[in-house]
Amino acid sequence: MGQGATLFLLGVLALQNVPELPAAAWALAFIPLAPLALRFRPLRLPAACAAGFLWALISAQHILATGLAADLEGRDVDAEGVIVSIPERMGRAVRFQFIIDRMSDGVTDLPSPGRIRLSWYEDAPELRAGERWHLRLRMKRPHGFHNPGSFDFEGWLYQNRIRATGYVRPAASNRLLAPAAPGYSLQRLRQTLFERLQAALAGRELELGGVIIALAIGERQGIAQAQWDVFRRTGTSHLVAISGLHVGMVAGLFLFAVRRLWARLGGLPLYIPAQQAAAVAALAAALIYAALAGFSIPTQRTVIMIGVVVVAVLRRRHQVAGHTLMTALLCVLLYDPLAVMNGGFWLSFGAVAAILFGMNRRVGREARWLSMGRLHVLVAVALTPLLLILFQQVSLISPLANLVAVPWVTLGVVPLVLAGCVLQALSPALGDPVLRLAETLLAWLWPLLDHMASYEALQWTQHTPPVWATAAAVVGVILLIAPRGLPGRWLGLVWLLPALLVAPARPAAGELWFTLLDVGQGLAAVARTRNHVLVYDTGPGFSADFDAGSAVVLPYLRYYGLRRIDTLVIGHGDNDHIGGAAALSGAIGVGRVLTSVPERVPWWPAEYCQRGQHWEWDGVRFEVLSPGTEVESRGNNASCVLRIGNASGAVLLTGDIEARAEARLLRADPDGLAADVLVAPHHGSKTSSTLPFIAQVGARYVLFPVGYRNRWGFPHPTVVERYRDTDALMFSSAEHGALTVRFPTAGAMVPPAAYRNEFPRYWQDR
Repeated sequence: MGQGATLFLLGVLALQNVPELPAAAWALAFIPLAPLALRFRPLRLPAACAAGFLWALISAQHILATGLAADLEGRDVDAEGVIVSIPERMGRAVRFQFIIDRMSDGVTDLPSPGRIRLSWYEDAPELRAGERWHLRLRMKRPHGFHNPGSFDFEGWLYQNRIRATGYVRPAASNRLLAPAAPGYSLQRLRQTLFERLQAALAGRELELGGVIIALAIGERQGIAQAQWDVFRRTGTSHLVAISGLHVGMVAGLFLFAVRRLWARLGGLPLYIPAQQAAAVAALAAALIYAALAGFSIPTQRTVIMIGVVVVAVLRRRHQVAGHTLMTALLCVLLYDPLAVMNGGFWLSFGAVAAILFGMNRRVGREARWLSMGRLHVLVAVALTPLLLILFQQVSLISPLANLVAVPWVTLGVVPLVLAGCVLQALSPALGDPVLRLAETLLAWLWPLLDHMASYEALQWTQHTPPVWATAAAVVGVILLIAPRGLPGRWLGLVWLLPALLVAPARPAAGELWFTLLDVGQGLAAVARTRNHVLVYDTGPGFSADFDAGSAVVLPYLRYYGLRRIDTLVIGHGDNDHIGGAAALSGAIGVGRVLTSVPERVPWWPAEYCQRGQHWEWDGVRFEVLSPGTEVESRGNNASCVLRIGNASGAVLLTGDIEARAEARLLRADPDGLAADVLVAPHHGSKTSSTLPFIAQVGARYVLFPVGYRNRWGFPHPTVVERYRDTDALMFSSAEHGALTVRFPTAGAMVPPAAYRNEFPRYWQDR
């Protein structure tokens, strides 16, 4: 079972890493392979791997068979469907998931894309999960930022079967069709519980109601960003969602209670043994709790493991823990082969596997508190390679924080939360005090977690290790957590060294590596020399809790092990350039800030960027070409214009300058504008990129920092034609993702490399 499940997993994983999806006809290859594998034992393990690959292929073909047709992007359509998630209010907008049953353009019926993700801006009514609506929509196909180290939003949409995104258009035809669509009772139940919990915890000074709601039904929209930071920095984020630990605890409570009660029911145990009745009750409780959480991957794994144990109990057979885990792994992959795309899948199964392997022959041999402390250290060590791959960050205080927080939350807070939810169904007067008591109990723990999170020295951040070093680290972890008696366990430290010491490649002395990041409709770029880093603009701020600085620029820097920004240039004050600056500078060291709007940078002693400023790093020259004086520091034309170059060529960053600033640059120093790579002024707006300016720069490559299907239509077709007439090669961050250009110390520059093309996946829109 263990070998077969592992090879099935490898087959599933192999499919998720192919650039193009193989033809569905490949699934037919398994028809002759299956009987041969049953007949010849040596073929069984290869057949298990092939089965995983083909099962994932069938699932992918089924998901990708639906979706929004390309010719429907940006068009208004009328759709009927059901709200299938609890709507999330974000300022004046509401975001929710919607399954479309019928769709038309007002003349003909159109194929439905299935599940989509919608936003309703301005005057959005009260929306509830389970309601059926008629809506006028404007949609686009799944598309996300594509950068080294950053979150794969496009992959997340695919994994969650979301086949389009869009928004609700103002229309008189938008109307509620039915408050309770048939077949969506679970969604309505979760919505009702959500509203009752919100009402019970409203107005509390503790402000931990969002965490209580997350523990009750897995809905985390009420958790503030500052609270997320505390959980992340203490390694206790797994407690926020309904984790496998919580589901297991609930199942255990029901197992104990029903077994004790059943044994006292007279002759009933003669027909159904108490152990079997209690096992079934435990499974039912786990299913109900997991359903409230929306069947997340940790809860899936726990429910399946409990189900395997229950089957063994009903059949009166002993079940080995490792066999149970492998059965759960196989069942989860059969249920959802896309689970391997979720970091929670690897962390969940990795933690349980580490506990089963590392605590073997150790349980019961030492004091309870020492055993629990050893368990948390063991899990922290085991998950370190995964955390470095997924987040480039590990909390060193995690074992201590979890030693306190796990029993406090699991045995104290969660039972009160569940009891409060049950009592809420009877009467708010009974349920509300219990829920508030749960919040109070959590509030007693919070100062300790907050204090632990404040220790910067206990936050270990480093680059993402290469694949071979990660594989070596896994071997090292296995040796380190191995049970006592295995000789040479200390060699695990040696196997860990490559992941910790092998640094990513960096420019040689005199080289320049320039990357235009994909931040949507905005601008962010990173210039690297041998020993220095410059960041030009930080992309937009999308909301109070989400900005390109922390979501794109910071992960990029961490991915390559860059711990400091020597100079941060903020071209000008528009949100799409400065929106991520505060979050970025608060998360990483910054040496100097240059900007045309120092008044917009109150958190830092910023300097004006001004023509004439120049410096050299490691043989690479940096020159500020504009603005000329502080008087010119107004609006788009005040953008900091920066030229970076070495012996192989130069790149020109122009911000949002328009025709007037271009003319000023031509008058001031026309020869100083020459560059091989030009980041197009103002994202390719027709107010910029005048013919004289284009001719004087003479760029061979033009990079457009634009958002996918942005509402301004950037780059403007007339601008594209101007550059095309000069035979310049054009690249767009929306189409190509992050764009990297390398200027060696001598010889020709390396043309732009598109990250979306270098690391393609079959679900991406290319």
